[in-house]
Amino acid sequence: MKRVLLSILGLAALTAAGAGGYFAGTRGMALPGLDRLHHALMARSAVVPKAEPAAATGAIAYYRHPDGMPVYAPDPRKTEDGRDFLPVRASEEISFDPPAARPAQVAEAPAAGAAAERKLLYYRNPMGLPDTSPVPKKDWMGMDYLPVYAGQDADDKVIKLSPGRIQRSGVRSEPVIRQAISRPIRVPGTVQLDERRVSLVATRSDAFIQEVAPITTGDRVAKGDRLVKIYSPEITAASAQFVAELNAAGRGVPEGGARQRLENLGVQPEIVAEIERTRKVPLTIVWAAPRDGIVLERNVVDGMRMASGDSLFRLADISTIWVLADVPEGDLAAIRIGAPATVRLRGRPGTVFEGKVGLIYPQVAEATRTTKVRIEIDNRAGMLLPNMYADVEIGSGEAGLVLAVPDSAVIDTGTRRVVILDRGEGRFEPREVRLGQRGDGMVAISEGVQEGDRVVVSANFLIDAESNLMAALSGLGAPADGKSAETKSSEAKP
Repeated sequence: MKRVLLSILGLAALTAAGAGGYFAGTRGMALPGLDRLHHALMARSAVVPKAEPAAATGAIAYYRHPDGMPVYAPDPRKTEDGRDFLPVRASEEISFDPPAARPAQVAEAPAAGAAAERKLLYYRNPMGLPDTSPVPKKDWMGMDYLPVYAGQDADDKVIKLSPGRIQRSGVRSEPVIRQAISRPIRVPGTVQLDERRVSLVATRSDAFIQEVAPITTGDRVAKGDRLVKIYSPEITAASAQFVAELNAAGRGVPEGGARQRLENLGVQPEIVAEIERTRKVPLTIVWAAPRDGIVLERNVVDGMRMASGDSLFRLADISTIWVLADVPEGDLAAIRIGAPATVRLRGRPGTVFEGKVGLIYPQVAEATRTTKVRIEIDNRAGMLLPNMYADVEIGSGEAGLVLAVPDSAVIDTGTRRVVILDRGEGRFEPREVRLGQRGDGMVAISEGVQEGDRVVVSANFLIDAESNLMAALSGLGAPADGKSAETKSSEAKP
């Protein structure tokens, strides 16, 4: 265009100079400098000889249409009228500009020769979009696609998406943070007595029941309350011997073993102290409750004879009670001794009891594949009763702060666990991770990410699918966009 403009200006100047010379010559006028202007214009408009192009070297990169049409092919090809496509070698400039606008290639000759030694794979989008081409190409802004050679260092794991595609796919990312992971385990349970607070009232000698206190099964008793009055010949004999020894001790005779015999027969210390004070042998002995609690069993009536060791009453202190929860085998690893637990009675939906895990039983039920977990509950109000059903919620999880991501960020295929890292500017990288505890919609990551990394929490399955597709095509030696060279050549035709 520039040369055409110069030619037009030169012709106009020559015409003007000729007309001026003719006018001056016919009238005998002299125009100084006209001859110098004439020679300068002639030199300016002279045709510059074109330099002979250097011979092309290197491997054949592709074939182009002989008429200069934007049609290319990776292999030899013929036009519709039977003419061969022209080969384009690696040393030749790859551009769609006219030959006159191309810059000199003398300085780039060494780089072109080095590129010819490597195999050209394809051309990639200069903006990092997932678009490739087997032949030179320009994007919609006129930028040249960049060549990719075999062995060129590149991060094949990074996936690049355009801003429009990210917006259409609904990709959303969140940072990796440190927090405590808590996952409540909800299981059924039953209320049971604290085995350490159950007492059996019995005599250690044969006895006759003189009188039973007005106490029945289910009644509450306090420690020291009278349960039964008994007559035992053996206890009476031991009491008489004890009184004799006490009287003899006043005369300087050493005390014998009567006191110890009464203690061995189970006589309570209060009764022994009363005998020592009054120096009288009681005919009947009052048997009192050894602890606070409720009466679970009453096995005596007035006048009956009890043999040594027979149970008179069975008492239980329910101020502290157990809840036995049935925890599935798969959740046992998440439970620890001392973990907080919440108990809700099915008969009292609005009542909540707080406790802690006291014991994990060392066996698994064969039929249900569950393990008993014992929770100790303060039951001073007496609302929890043995054999009640309860809903138990046991807190489990990591005690300290751990790296955590939302559950939706993890892609679990069964054989691998992957998160998609957001590298910014439309770049994403799949990363295998090792998972920890789950809970509260979060999952702990023990390996694979660092605090502050951003992970994709929405549309990550689409990115992972594209990553797998690109990896498969790369293994087959094909461009990552999945289109064959023939298909792209046909698409390039006008």
